[in-house]
Amino acid sequence: MTNTDLKVLELLFQRPLEPVFTTRDNGKTVLEIPESFYTDRYKAEADQVGNRFSKNVDVRIPVQELASIPNLDFAKPLGPKKQFSLFNDRHRNIASELITLFMNAPNLRQFVSLSVFCKDRLNPMLFQYAYAVAIAHRKDTTEVPITNISQVFPSNFVEPSTLKDGRQEGTVFGESGDRVPVPIPRDYTASDVEDEHRMAYFREDIGVNSHHWHWHLVYPTTGPYEVVNKDRRGELFYYMHQQILARYNAERFSNNLKRIQPLTNLHNELFEGYFPKILSSLNNRTYPGRASGQLLKDVDREDTKITIDEVLRWRNRIMDVIDQGYVEDPSGQRIPLDEVRGIDILGNMIEASPVLSVNMQLYGNLHNQGHNIISFAHDPDGRHLEEFGVMGDVTTAMRDPIFYRWHGFINSIFTKFKSLLNPYNADQLGFEGISVDYIEAKIDKKGTSPNRLATYWQNSTVDLTAGLDFSSATNVLASFNHLQNAPFTYTFNVTNNGAKRTGTCRIFLCPKVDERNMPLRLEEQRQMAIEMDKFTVDLVPGVNTIRRQSSESSVAIPFERSFRPVGANYQPQAADELARFRFCGCGWPQHLLLPKGTTQGMAFDLFVMISDYSQDSVKQPNTPNDACSTAYSFCGLKDKLYPDRRAMGFPFDRRLPNTYLTEMVDAFGNMARTDVKIQYTDITVVK
Repeated sequence: MTNTDLKVLELLFQRPLEPVFTTRDNGKTVLEIPESFYTDRYKAEADQVGNRFSKNVDVRIPVQELASIPNLDFAKPLGPKKQFSLFNDRHRNIASELITLFMNAPNLRQFVSLSVFCKDRLNPMLFQYAYAVAIAHRKDTTEVPITNISQVFPSNFVEPSTLKDGRQEGTVFGESGDRVPVPIPRDYTASDVEDEHRMAYFREDIGVNSHHWHWHLVYPTTGPYEVVNKDRRGELFYYMHQQILARYNAERFSNNLKRIQPLTNLHNELFEGYFPKILSSLNNRTYPGRASGQLLKDVDREDTKITIDEVLRWRNRIMDVIDQGYVEDPSGQRIPLDEVRGIDILGNMIEASPVLSVNMQLYGNLHNQGHNIISFAHDPDGRHLEEFGVMGDVTTAMRDPIFYRWHGFINSIFTKFKSLLNPYNADQLGFEGISVDYIEAKIDKKGTSPNRLATYWQNSTVDLTAGLDFSSATNVLASFNHLQNAPFTYTFNVTNNGAKRTGTCRIFLCPKVDERNMPLRLEEQRQMAIEMDKFTVDLVPGVNTIRRQSSESSVAIPFERSFRPVGANYQPQAADELARFRFCGCGWPQHLLLPKGTTQGMAFDLFVMISDYSQDSVKQPNTPNDACSTAYSFCGLKDKLYPDRRAMGFPFDRRLPNTYLTEMVDAFGNMARTDVKIQYTDITVVK
């Protein structure tokens, strides 16, 4: 890959609504495109507009002519100002065809030209999604960094007046030192009268919503088979969303709220209202709100037709196959739902990947169509010409309280399947000769006490310039408050009473009491267990002291990776750091690694288990090491198998042989638990 190719591919993430021939890279670079690349609107004035934007730039990059012009008629039903939704079947099919077109480009140079040609002829959100999927999966684009979606379409994440004020600040002060970041309001979607607004810091967090988008980019439901068919993809759909729910429940307990009530009855009123007050980047309209007490109705729109009864039939069929222990493919062949592949089959069937679902005609499209019905609750038949609400868009869905109730229902289906599997037994849970003798978690600061962790607010700055079309070339900076946790270190003493061997260290954080302050039994506690980290350890004979920093978590990615500035000037120089910078956009935000806790200190069980690596290990294909292995618990490994043979969430994914966690820990020497408290302090630290 030449530096020029890399530069062009990076630039296509910037200013997504501007014609491709306008300046990018803060006005420093322009693409010189062939005349055939200009759309009909500009073709007659190609020389004029080309010369205008080529003036006063530092770099001009010529783009090669295409060997053959593609037919893009398949994308016409999705106009340039229409909202794009991965939950919409028609949109998914269009995206699939576009991803296939990009993946089939014969070489890198032609892929560059194809992408440049397509950009101005397609719906911008459709283009950015399919383009990013291709970048993530083509073998010749592994060095291209994928810009965070919040920086490509900032209006999907930021209160609208922030962008206006940011443009004004950049225009007036330019690059001078007098310019200040524009604050993003902390409370703008509801008041404290609304109890659910206590959770806004979590639901509306930019990093949380960016993670959701990036996960669906890495794990698309449609496209070429080799792009969609990833190892244990369906199981990862289940587990990633189950962990979001576990974290959400812990946050609810932190805010004196009840746990999630799954949306089991689609005919009841939705008692949660939500008014997002953000703009669609494509049509400059606000995402529609939903009033409290809204009833769901059948959706009968031009490109979305679905009835509630149909969704309920799919639910019933899936529940029936879980009871009978097998599913049927279109030929009538029975495929068992066993303890190894069953959860993966169900995951692909419930999210309903047309590529991987065992029988989409019979078992339907439950997850996605539920999103559609909820997202059109305000205008189900289109009489008011309103687009879908935030539940119809993977970049915004997690902002809505109803997202968690809908996924609580989806998770209940997986939970039923897991409940029918045999409980884990001693052979599966134990590790003969290994004893975990002591565990602690301690803040990385002198004078702090073990097992007292801390959260607080942090004010950080993000650069929104890349996504602000038709604005000045100066950087537009915004500041926002988000939850943060003080870095801490785990320390474990583990005794190995045998020969040298390897284990897998599994760390979970479990709420101790429910919303009524009643102790949780293990059956409830395990379903709210939060995975904190997972890593291999080499154990020599005798006592081993293991230390692990919270920043090394296999779940999370650091703030800098979520909100990295755009452009070569901000990229690290060291090869290993550069690789992580480029690939690692998928992962839970590090600043939300810990639940918020309470001012008095909220009690949790810190659980540590060392399992037998010989039962955990996976023989990987002979492909290059994944530079982005840090968040593999949620995101897997690029071009590799999921690096843990056990079920995701082990040992808490299935029933366990004890009533309380303390009983299980006492029964197995390779496990330990200790009380930890998470104390929240209402202060704001400027990053």
